[in-house]
Amino acid sequence: MRRIKPAGLIRRLFSLVLLAWILGFLWFALFLPRPAGDTHTDGAIALTGGPGRIARGLSVLRAGQAERLLIAGVDSEVTPSHFDTEYGVTSAQRACCVTLGYESFDTRSNAREASDWVAHNDIHSVRLITTDWHMRRAAFDLRVAARTYLIPGRLIIIEDAVPSHPSMKALFVEYNKFLARIAAWLVNWPDAPRPPHTRSSGSGHAF
Repeated sequence: MRRIKPAGLIRRLFSLVLLAWILGFLWFALFLPRPAGDTHTDGAIALTGGPGRIARGLSVLRAGQAERLLIAGVDSEVTPSHFDTEYGVTSAQRACCVTLGYESFDTRSNAREASDWVAHNDIHSVRLITTDWHMRRAAFDLRVAARTYLIPGRLIIIEDAVPSHPSMKALFVEYNKFLARIAAWLVNWPDAPRPPHTRSSGSGHAF
């Protein structure tokens, strides 16, 4: 029986890993998450950093598909009155149903902020709203945070993706961020500290 040399084994392993990466990327790029239906949830969470996310969250709230809305990752420079003017929200609507979250600055901290909000408001089901290319990583982080900081199995997450037309470069970058996030979770990599004097969402958008 011919023995496989170490160099040949390494090449085969590398080829298998590369094939898995390519197939995974094709799945990631071709089957982006879709908008959710009219399912009712206790709350909705809209992540800042992309067009249409906050507007979608407010439309869900106004349609009665969620009782409360968290806008996670709002820039510290955005005041409640600024937000109300920008999105046509009355002070009474915001007081009862809209929470502006200023504590998060990236996807992982979005999830932690969201889990705190869920626990504080005794929420059992949420609609997660973010752009389609960002949904898988955002949903993964929210599920991890829910298992870590909430009672296991108590939170139902409905993925409500905002459709977009991402470039191949954007998909490539996000796919590798998604894989890196899974790897960090597997090795229990700690959260990054919040960078000083930076925008909350890390995207250059106030919302």
